[in-house]
Parts: sequence; structure tokens; C-alpha cells
Amino acid sequence: MASTTDELVDAVREADSAQTPVLLVGGGSNLLVGDDGFDGLVVQVATEGVQRLSVDYCGGAEVRVAAGEAWDGFVAEAVQSGWIGVEALSGIPGSTGATPVQNVGAYGQEVAGSVATVRTWDRVQNRIRTLAGSECDFGYRDSLFKRERFRGGPRYVVLDVTFQLVVADRSEPVKYAELARTLGVAIGDRVPLADVRTAVLGLRRGKGMVLDAEDQDTWSAGSFFTNPLLSVEDAAARLPTAAPRWPTVDGRVKTSAAWLIEHAGFTKGYGLPGPASLSTKHTLALTNRGSASAADLLALAREVRDGVEAAFGVHLVAEPELVNCAL
Repeated sequence: MASTTDELVDAVREADSAQTPVLLVGGGSNLLVGDDGFDGLVVQVATEGVQRLSVDYCGGAEVRVAAGEAWDGFVAEAVQSGWIGVEALSGIPGSTGATPVQNVGAYGQEVAGSVATVRTWDRVQNRIRTLAGSECDFGYRDSLFKRERFRGGPRYVVLDVTFQLVVADRSEPVKYAELARTLGVAIGDRVPLADVRTAVLGLRRGKGMVLDAEDQDTWSAGSFFTNPLLSVEDAAARLPTAAPRWPTVDGRVKTSAAWLIEHAGFTKGYGLPGPASLSTKHTLALTNRGSASAADLLALAREVRDGVEAAFGVHLVAEPELVNCAL
């Protein structure tokens, strides 16, 4: 366990010098580890701290957050403090350092919209490097940190993230239709930050996306597949008329993985009463009902992936990090 930045850097640097594989674990909420485990050094990132660098109405809030800080705890603090830009990302599990790696997003917000800088340990150059948000090459559930690899793991070890947030008494304009309906407002309206957080947490709980030790539908890595991105031509050729479509800034079309899964015949609860099943609340979540192995979860994931591809010609991509296993 690395509870300071120095401990984190030293552990990774020493393992790299010995050519020992390294697995970095924050909250562990987005991992699927093979049944044979991991043969190497596992480092739990347990650094903590939220540092207010500057806060005012003109310049906004510049806040540095340690990589191991619980993400939802930081979001709660931002909402309470009147810092705008992450309120719709409430309820997402895991650590803050993981958020730029995955460019986490939900309900119309992405973390890319508020990241100012990411301070890292570069395992290739063997030095600390700070990257501006514009250098992170953020995309849909993607970033430089996710793509660039070193000895089977990430090239960049995130040490802390600095966010630039607006200081105001109302949220960003609500962009997501489901959230707007829940709030009872129109797309583009601004509402109190606390209202957004409450609404998002309610929506996530209704889909089994807020961890609850008593609810097996929440025993998952969240959404197991990302929403597919298709060319305009592929979307027209492969998607039924009723399938959801959202234009993206790069000219492609995003569609709903959950819709494709359900309409390929995999309904909520598919796989029950087996040890691994789709959540009874959300078809995107693959749940471990308490006794499933990694092999059980992978078998279900392959069945769903292959079924969607057979039905629509669309290939689903797994969202969790797969460690010593493959889909």
C-alpha cells in the first residue's frame, strides 16, 4: 500500500528496475482479474488529500486531488463547495487518479471537461511529468494514459489530478435527457448542484450502479461494455431504425450497448440462477452473484458480445481492465 506519492513512485521504480510486473489498484472497481491471479507486484494507491490551490468567482476553483482520494467523496465536496463541472459524475466508484485514465463520464459530463493537469510518474522516461488536459488526448472512455503501455501495464502512473471548476450557485446546463426529465427541467437549464447530485444518485441506484452490500445487482464493475462508436455508413447499414443514435464531435455515431444487448435477446437477469448474470436492473452490468469465477464472468461476456455481433454486426468492447485474462 502506497500512502504517499514518494512511496508510490519508489514502489513502481524499484519494481521496474527489477523487471517485476506491476499492477496498480485504486478502488479496484473497474478490474476483472483472471482466476490465476497476478504474478507481480500489486500496489494499492492509497494517497489522500484535496488541496484548494485557488478559489474565487472570477478565476474559478483550482483544486489538486491525490490519486488515491475516493472520487465520489471529492464530487460531494465539490457540490457542497459550489464548484461546477463534476456534479453529474456523482456515485461513480473508484479513485480520482483513475478518472482521467478512463475519461469517466455520465449524464452529459466527462472528466475531460474539468481536468487542468495530470501529474504522473513516466515509467519510460523515469521521471515525474505533468501533462496539461490538452495533452491527455481524451476521447470517449479513452485517454493517452489508457493507451500508452509499459511492460504490460500503464506507462503513466497518475500521482494527482488538478481540476479547474467554475464557482457558481447553479449547475452546468443539463445536457442529458434522462437527467432533465428526472429534474423536471428542460435541456440546457441550470439547477442547484445538490439537486443534480441527488437526481444522479437516484438514477444510478435504480440501475444498480451504486454499490450496496445487500444488493447483488450492484456486485459488478459497472457498465461492462462501452457504447459502440460507428461510422455514419455503418450505423445506417447495421442499426435498426429504433436503435438510439447520438452524433459525436468527430463525425461518428454513438449507439447504446444496453439497447443492442437487450434486443439481441439478453434481457435483464440473463444467466440467472447461475453464479454470473446480467443485472436485473441494467443489461450493461455483468454481476457476480457471490460465487462466480473470472471464467464464469468472461464466458457470459463472450456470449453477450458474440450474440450482439451476430444480431447487428456490431462488436462490443469491454470497459473494465482485464488482468491476466482476455475476452
